Amino acid sequence: MALIQHRDEKIRFQQQADNARAYVLPFIEESFKIDDSCAIMDIGCGDGGVLLPFLEKGCKATGVELDLQKSDFAKEFLHDYIDDGKVEIINQNIYEEVALEKLKGQFDLILLKDVIEHIPDQKRFIPYLKKFLKPKGRIYFGFPPWYMPHGGHQQVCNSRFLGVLPYFHILPAPFYKLILRMFGEDPNVIKELLEIKETGISIERFEDIVKTNGYKIENERHYLINPIYQFKFRLKPRVQFSIIKQVPFVRNFLTTCVYYLIRSED
Repeated sequence: MALIQHRDEKIRFQQQADNARAYVLPFIEESFKIDDSCAIMDIGCGDGGVLLPFLEKGCKATGVELDLQKSDFAKEFLHDYIDDGKVEIINQNIYEEVALEKLKGQFDLILLKDVIEHIPDQKRFIPYLKKFLKPKGRIYFGFPPWYMPHGGHQQVCNSRFLGVLPYFHILPAPFYKLILRMFGEDPNVIKELLEIKETGISIERFEDIVKTNGYKIENERHYLINPIYQFKFRLKPRVQFSIIKQVPFVRNFLTTCVYYLIRSED
């Protein structure tokens, strides 16, 4: 069955906040100082957990979330900061002209935690983000490489067996869909998993898009054991072995999470 955080928004919020406080924010601060002068946008902010540690440091923030239910949860969990004018939660598509006009050139840092692997047409989206950055602004990405054991997000399956079965998401789509149906997965879950199959991204594809669109990778870290597993499964995070990190394609199968901080070279 699906993990508890997929059914309990309070647990999901706390896990994301704890992970961002312990790992995401410190990673960013290795090369970019975060203080109360920073304006931050979290795209795909979900329930708002990733934003909390940045708000605790005095940042002013905007969370953008297409899912109305999740954006409502974010407003509930962050209501004190909303009341103080420190954060705004927007239920809007950033491609819309009204969003661009409102948010253009406003941010020192853009966050995309477990988001880029859900976004279609990444070749268009990643360069588009420059429109929202201030000069010398940065973008943080954290995502699971597509070929990693559970890169298809199959942990959302209702079947306990499929939820822990590694690598079967890389099967051709017809076989993948057939297995999901055989185990009685809900049509909405199947639809979600097939959409992720279309948008999942490898390390090589991500780096190629970044470098060919005028960005510089300022900091990066590959993990053998994803930091958030500490809060989900009580597993100690572990940085990927350097020898594996250097092997293209193969590293995707053994790396459960990557962090990147990039900036525009324009």
